Amino acid sequence: MKKLFYLGILGFILFEIANVYFIMPIPGSQEMNSIGIAYFLTSWKWAFRGLFLILILLGLKSAFGSSKWLPAILTLVLGVVFYETNYEMAADTMFYQPKILTLKNKADNKIDKDRLIIGIENKGEAKAYPIQFLGYHHQVFDSIGGEPVIVTYCTVCRTGRVFEPIVNGQLETFRLVGMDHFNAMFEDKTTKSWWRQATGEACAGKLKGQFLPEFPSTQTTLDKWFELYPNSLVMQPDPTFQVEYDSISIYEKGRLTGKLTRRDTVSWQNKSWIAGISLGKESKAYDWIELQQKQIINDKIDNKPVVVLLADDKKSLFAFIRNDENQLLTIRNDTLSDGQTLYNLQGKSLTLDKPNLTRVNVYQEYWHSWKTFHGSDF
Repeated sequence: MKKLFYLGILGFILFEIANVYFIMPIPGSQEMNSIGIAYFLTSWKWAFRGLFLILILLGLKSAFGSSKWLPAILTLVLGVVFYETNYEMAADTMFYQPKILTLKNKADNKIDKDRLIIGIENKGEAKAYPIQFLGYHHQVFDSIGGEPVIVTYCTVCRTGRVFEPIVNGQLETFRLVGMDHFNAMFEDKTTKSWWRQATGEACAGKLKGQFLPEFPSTQTTLDKWFELYPNSLVMQPDPTFQVEYDSISIYEKGRLTGKLTRRDTVSWQNKSWIAGISLGKESKAYDWIELQQKQIINDKIDNKPVVVLLADDKKSLFAFIRNDENQLLTIRNDTLSDGQTLYNLQGKSLTLDKPNLTRVNVYQEYWHSWKTFHGSDF
């Protein structure tokens, strides 16, 4: 009977390790296509735990009857492993949403205007969320123009995305559950499906294959955002997490040296920065270094004429669909021109009776992330 005790202990320990291995950035785990295994283990975790606990209880008396120290040590080891894997290594106990979400106007704002933000605008209301804060929280629930949004960021992929937290027509809440192929995953409360942050797609669970509606967003410096939306509100730091904010204060500049969040300064390496656009069935990536040199690139994606550009600060990123393929745009002093018509960085025509440009989402991202989730050309 004592063999049942040891089998239960060993099985319990291996299960708890496996339960986090496939969904956390542990060497080797993120390169595998193991999302199915990870979801299965998580979905049936109480069944596995119950089975191993029964084995432990069946062999408990016999194991302690023949030896006191070994069973006690193994039980202690199990306790340590259980605590570490379910609390110290669990994504939702490492990263929390703000306890207090505070947004202030330009006059009261305390955030450095050189900081990168994810900006959104709807029905005349604008808001900005510093990447420094999003990078820790991973997700911030808010509303804009009367509509709920979830502002997300994954530092390991360098992906900022904003979604409507609507699932099957109902407002949904999410928890950070881990990552797959180095991208953050969220679990919805109702169906327990897992959603990929880079695309908004449910990658496991009952709703696999569904997508969260994406909300238009822009990555700029706060200073540039204020130029475009002077009445914008800006997310302020939650004092509870100041230490965590400070630990990634230089992340947005690409100065962290850790394997997961560093920057490759040579083009088209895993951690190289790119600007990515998806239109229709086609996706395309632009080398960040080349974009900084040229500042503006006229191109075509999915047979649509596009333009991708950086503002004069060489940090604020924008993209538009041009009005026709013969329209070639240049930029000077943050004003776009085709030789006859002028446009601002919102794509609005500054020339009377000329149509606006159509904005499209464009993302700054690590190359490894973009090619994994978009299979992109470049």
